[in-house]
Amino acid sequence: MKRSNRLVVLTDFFLENPRKHIQLPYFVELCHTTKSSISEDLDIINDVFEEQGLGYLQRSTGAGGGVKYIPEFEVDKSELFLEELRQKLADPSRILPGGYLYMSDLLGDAKIVREIGRVFASAFSKMDIDVVVTVATKGIPLAYAVASFLNVPVVIARRDPKVTEGSSVSINYVSGSSRKIQTMVLTKRSLKDGANVCIIDDFMKAGGTINGMISLLAEFNAHVKAVGVLVEADDEDEERIVTNYTSLVKVSKVDMLQKKIEIQPGNIASL
Repeated sequence: MKRSNRLVVLTDFFLENPRKHIQLPYFVELCHTTKSSISEDLDIINDVFEEQGLGYLQRSTGAGGGVKYIPEFEVDKSELFLEELRQKLADPSRILPGGYLYMSDLLGDAKIVREIGRVFASAFSKMDIDVVVTVATKGIPLAYAVASFLNVPVVIARRDPKVTEGSSVSINYVSGSSRKIQTMVLTKRSLKDGANVCIIDDFMKAGGTINGMISLLAEFNAHVKAVGVLVEADDEDEERIVTNYTSLVKVSKVDMLQKKIEIQPGNIASL
């Protein structure tokens, strides 16, 4: 196989299989070439990935040595995307009763959701994560976007048990926004005991829902390695019960009378 062809094949493989460790003999057979040629190809691909702000190839030596693609978002590109996201969220027409923001259009935009997933995955790329967990329903597209870059499965906690999913574990928790007692359910087959988990959610006020997920995951002896929140609300009247999290943007003020929204960078800017 010509080098130009090999570069296309290898690049496509890495983009479709992020964080998957592959030994070099696999690529030698795939491209019908030599180990030294593959090694040179990997150098070229790694240089391009780094130059374009797409991440890098992590290589290891020894008997079990190989390579895996670590997707990362270049800082400048990430900041530019997050600034565009803040501007979209600052549109006064998004204000809903109760001080909430309409975000369904953003969560339905595949390109925006994919970039959100890339930003979160970049922040968590060096963590050992086995699964991304979210609660139905608005966090689902974000969870799948993050999981696609981390190359791990998605597990969805629901409000009601489904007979088609078998036996489940449920807990009651207090919603941070409504102060109501709600139920969260996770099927027993969905999560292995002791899994390393990344929690993803679209909106956090006091953090009741995320705290509920953490409590539910404790029933599976899961280890919460990261918590990613698209939008956090800076509400002085609500005591934040979740402190260890990564947010992309923060709503600092919603003036329903003046129709104004103040959007600030989330704490990811300081990480």
